[in-house]
This record gives sequence, C-alpha cells and structure tokens, in this order.
Amino acid sequence: MGGADVSDHDEAVAALKRLGLSSYEAQVFIALQRLDTATVREVDRTTEVPRSQIYGAAEDLAERGLVDIQQSNPIQYRAVDLDEARTRLRERLDREEDRAFDYLESARRERADESEAQEDIWTVQGTETIDDRVVTLIGDADERVVFGAREEGTFDDAVTDALTAAGERGVAVTVVDGDRVRERFGDDVSFRATTDAPNDERSGRVLVVDADTVLISVTGGDGLPAVDHEAAIWSAHTGFATVLVGLLDVWFDQYLEDA
Repeated sequence: MGGADVSDHDEAVAALKRLGLSSYEAQVFIALQRLDTATVREVDRTTEVPRSQIYGAAEDLAERGLVDIQQSNPIQYRAVDLDEARTRLRERLDREEDRAFDYLESARRERADESEAQEDIWTVQGTETIDDRVVTLIGDADERVVFGAREEGTFDDAVTDALTAAGERGVAVTVVDGDRVRERFGDDVSFRATTDAPNDERSGRVLVVDADTVLISVTGGDGLPAVDHEAAIWSAHTGFATVLVGLLDVWFDQYLEDA
C-alpha cells in the first residue's frame, strides 16, 4: 500500500474505533471487506493483526452482527454488507448513548435528592476571596441588600461598585454604619446606624440579600491581627439562610436606626 493508502487505512481504523470496535476488530473488518470471504490464514496475510488475535476479533465481530461465519474446514468469515454494518453500528451507538445518558440522568436525580436533604453552607477565607463572594451575591440580588462592615477597608472599590449598581437597578440597598464611606455612594443607597448594639471586636461584615441569602464574617484568630485574617460563612437559597436572615432582621429592627 502507498503512503496515502496507509493514511486512509489508519484513519478508517481510528474511525471504527470511535464507533466502538477495538483496533484488532477494526483491522479484521477492513481486511474482510477487501477479501469478501476468507480464512484466518488469508486475513493474516493482509493485516498486521497477530494470527492468534484474529480468531477472537472475528468472533467478536460476529457477535456484533458485522461478520458471518461459515462452519467449514477451515472456518471462513465474511463481512456483512456495508449498509447493514452501518445500521448495526448506529444501533449499537444509540444503545450505548441511551445507557450512558440514563446513568447520567440517574446521577443527576441522586444529586438533586441529596441537595434537598442537606443545606449548602459554605466557608471562605481571606479578605479578597470574601470580597469576590460578596460582589457575586450582591449581583444576584432582586429586591434588597443590607451590607455592614466594621473595617472601612472591606468597602473596597469592587464592593462599593456592586452596591451602587444594585441600587441603580432598583434593588433597595442599605449600608450599615456607612458614614465614613457615604461620599462614595449616590442617592440610590440608604444608610442606617447601630445604636446600643453589642460590641464584638472580631465581627467583620454582614451581608443580607433578599430573604434567603446571607454572608457573615469574623476577623482575627490564629494569633493574627484582625486586619490580617478574615473568614466567612455564606449560604444562598437555603432554609438555613432564610432562618438566619430572619434572625438578622430582628437584630436590625432592634439595633439600627436611620442615619
């Protein structure tokens, strides 16, 4: 065979492998297409498949419905018509596809069942990582956002921009104890101040989005200064978040007043 023929042969083998045949099965099937009817010895002369492997490959092809076997002495093999082979391979692919996607659908249902049985509560560490999560959660707000932070440094530009954008699209945005950053916001953001609230030096920031999303962080810990470490928990669209938001709303009503 010339170079082009070798390349075409290799591409045909590769294509048949993608259709589910093994390399030996593909080569034997191609050889039988050339030979029409042939014994193992004759196939061995036209393919690089070891003779010991031709028997098994031919038997496997017969099980797939791609080769007929004549019980003569010696046994002879004949490839089925190409249209028939195409139909058999397509049917096999369809069955494998159905089997695979049935399993995937089952796995998806199992995941959904597990999700219904557990609440998703996530932890994040590091101020920059928490900034990113805060910005994402604010971006998902539909009705309201309440955001408060002990340290002015946690009002970075990205968080400020996210709060401003939420206010501009009609979300009710409230910043708690925001006097020191008031000049960064326009009229779309309102401010509330804490009165007689318990003082906790480790409290970091709190974010409430709509009625079912919350993020709370603490600073310090592990022997580090407060400015060097921040960790947070957050949950969105869960029963846990809904309950916690309800508790925070009670706290807001008790300790916040219009600024």
